Amino acid sequence: MDDLAGFLRTRRSRVDPAAAGIPTDSRRRVAGLRREEVAHLSGVSVDYYVRLEQGRATQPSEQVLDALARVFGLDETERGHLYRLARQRRRPAKAPSRKVRPELLRVLDLVPDAPALIMNHRLDVLAGNRMAGLLFGRPMPGLNTARHLFLEEDEGGLYADWEQCSLDVVGHLRLAAGHYPDDPRLAALIGELAMGSDRFCRLWARADVRARTHGRKAYRHPLVGLLELHQENFALPDDSGMELVVLSAAPGTPACDGLRLLAGLDSDDSQPAPNARFLHSHPHNPAVGQ
Repeated sequence: MDDLAGFLRTRRSRVDPAAAGIPTDSRRRVAGLRREEVAHLSGVSVDYYVRLEQGRATQPSEQVLDALARVFGLDETERGHLYRLARQRRRPAKAPSRKVRPELLRVLDLVPDAPALIMNHRLDVLAGNRMAGLLFGRPMPGLNTARHLFLEEDEGGLYADWEQCSLDVVGHLRLAAGHYPDDPRLAALIGELAMGSDRFCRLWARADVRARTHGRKAYRHPLVGLLELHQENFALPDDSGMELVVLSAAPGTPACDGLRLLAGLDSDDSQPAPNARFLHSHPHNPAVGQ
């Protein structure tokens, strides 16, 4: 799904030669740096760097990775991604279980006034509270937000910042592919998105990586209008790959009023998801006990 060679090629193409101290002229035909320029700036032989980009050199040292990260100007997220890709053959990470502990489902019920959900590294929603179901207008288990964004919605749909959301989602999936290269479900999802969305294909080819932590998230709800919310992501313990995601609004804001309106919607009007307690008790819920 992702590899060190491809990541190096995309990062090399984005470096401004002038910023790296390399004179340029109108005859230059290469976007970014040449391979030999990267080798010179990072202090490795041209032959070794060429083999890295061709996938023929394995297990580069910490010193080489640090030098390449410096030459490419990688941020903290990209640097961590580079290191994971370089170590895939040594310590491949197994895809975590989809099992959601009952205690986590009870936590969702403790957030009654804001949408809250549990997602895995593939952006599958494994469980959500009543407010999450009201926001998305559908049951939570079975929803994949990447598929929803690229294959079911468009720029005029639920996601008010659709273009920015698409950048964030592709960047997250790139990180997930680097962390779980042997996850067949993730590979199938990426293939499905690539087949069904031209924008996904273009963004995936850029090989950008993004870490999801917190920030603004805006939705256009068909019944309550624009909701400008704050998203907070809480990574769950035990290296499960899961996150608790809470979408909140500051008191006294239009978004806070919108959430109150959302909470008062009738379930028949908006097709909300079952709440977390129902998810815990239902014997056929695929998110529990797998």
